[in-house]
Amino acid sequence: MSAGGRRRPTIEDVATEAGVSRGTVSRVLNGGLNVSADALAAVDAAIRKTGYVVNLHARAMVTQRSGTVAFVLSEPQERFFTDPNFNVLLRACTQALADHDIALLLAIAGTPDEQKRVLRFLGGGHVDGALLVSTHTGDPFVGQVLNLGLPIVACGQPIGHERMLPYVGVDELDGARQMVAHLVAVGRRTVATITGPLDTPGGVKRLAGWRETTGGDDTLVAHGDYSRESGEAAMGELLERRPDLDAVFVASDLMAVGALDALRRAGRRVPEDVAVAGFDDSPAAATAVPPLTTMRQPFKRISAEMVRLLLARIEGEPPASVILPTELVERASTG
Repeated sequence: MSAGGRRRPTIEDVATEAGVSRGTVSRVLNGGLNVSADALAAVDAAIRKTGYVVNLHARAMVTQRSGTVAFVLSEPQERFFTDPNFNVLLRACTQALADHDIALLLAIAGTPDEQKRVLRFLGGGHVDGALLVSTHTGDPFVGQVLNLGLPIVACGQPIGHERMLPYVGVDELDGARQMVAHLVAVGRRTVATITGPLDTPGGVKRLAGWRETTGGDDTLVAHGDYSRESGEAAMGELLERRPDLDAVFVASDLMAVGALDALRRAGRRVPEDVAVAGFDDSPAAATAVPPLTTMRQPFKRISAEMVRLLLARIEGEPPASVILPTELVERASTG
């Protein structure tokens, strides 16, 4: 019975309304295989009319699937709330999975204790697969997740596990090359860089792209951790070491906003004295003062591809990876 005392509609009610057999309704609810277009339309209409709701527990007993996927973030909890990229990815993945009637569960695995709990959860049959976000080189957690035998897709190239773990990423190297070439093209001669963590693909490859394009003077390199605070500190370090710099390529928009703070405090005008460029085209880029020139990552497409590859793995298809292009977005921070 429903909360109001009215009997909940059953599969039999849907079948009667649609004028089809109970088996046909069951096939529709489990993917629609071997069901004609007319019967599918009739069942869909009957479900809407009767208000029938799928009993997910009962369906899981039959299909041996939970109808749930985990979004596993290997970062501290506070990073989820301060870095806008993770929120964008989570929303887009949730929407892409909803089209397949699959729920997405957020799991934070930023500390050893959290990783242990997440591993127990993933290995307990509670999810059909996992989207692994923000992997770090040398972190044993990636290998431990792989050992579970669960279908997994990573966001970004999982350095050291590329052959075993399918992933969706962007061409980090080419994106960095394009951005530094843009700074040179607008007349900048001394282009510094603030890197991301060097145990992440973005940190390593964006630095490599800067080196290839500039020649790689180490006095023009400072390191950050993708946070706004680290960008501000790194920019202060660069200004002290190389006051002659006239541009900086920052490996994330959030760090670039921190760099703007440091430049403002030092009395350097942007872009007149120093051009600033970021990476991601996150919400932080458009709202920065001045708005940031940046390399756009197609987060919605990244999310859609991650979901597509994961669903294919769940269905038993062989692993595959996708690398997407970035796009230069010019704004006021580079003139």
